[in-house]
Amino acid sequence: MTTVPQVRTRVRIPLRFGDGPAVPSEAVTFTGLSDGLEHLAFVLGKPGPVPLVRLHSECLTGDVFGSARCDCGPQLEEAVARISEVGGYLLYLRQEGRGIGLYNKLDAYALQDSGLDTYAANAALGLPEDARDYTAAAQMLTVFGVQRLDLLSNNPDKAAQLARHGLAVREQLRTGVFANENNVRYLRAKAEQSGHTLALPFEDWSASSAV
Repeated sequence: MTTVPQVRTRVRIPLRFGDGPAVPSEAVTFTGLSDGLEHLAFVLGKPGPVPLVRLHSECLTGDVFGSARCDCGPQLEEAVARISEVGGYLLYLRQEGRGIGLYNKLDAYALQDSGLDTYAANAALGLPEDARDYTAAAQMLTVFGVQRLDLLSNNPDKAAQLARHGLAVREQLRTGVFANENNVRYLRAKAEQSGHTLALPFEDWSASSAV
């Protein structure tokens, strides 16, 4: 028998990044999601009929430890600020390393240090370039009654997958570009190989930068 996704718990959690002010939010947990993982939704501001939504894949190294090898931490902070202004949902999805897991992600980093880009490193490990499935995200939004949304993302696959689950993406809004000498090759690979809408800076950073 198929379990219908539903809300499990709602709890108020103020979110704070660095020395900034706390942002009010309501954290929501679920039962019956398709993959059985402990995904979280954060309700920010007052969501309207077409809320602003960010699907944010978990990144322990970037979100928690401030790793400069990716742009995940700055994107998370930006998403909380932008969504809280207009009202919507931040979905925090337990899909570390584009779905390959933390240890595999660090193994891929080691290969990137030898010159492979982020996608080639995954392939060298016998892993998919991007294993993320957004079925659970679509289910979470459906539980909230969302039918149309604005999507805060540079990744066209997120919008495409939501559309396949019957959700209408009215507009896809770009995130900021948080490039530095450690992640510029990683960002360039996302733009060139998977169509991320990133306007990268022109700084001539070292070719030895991490990818």
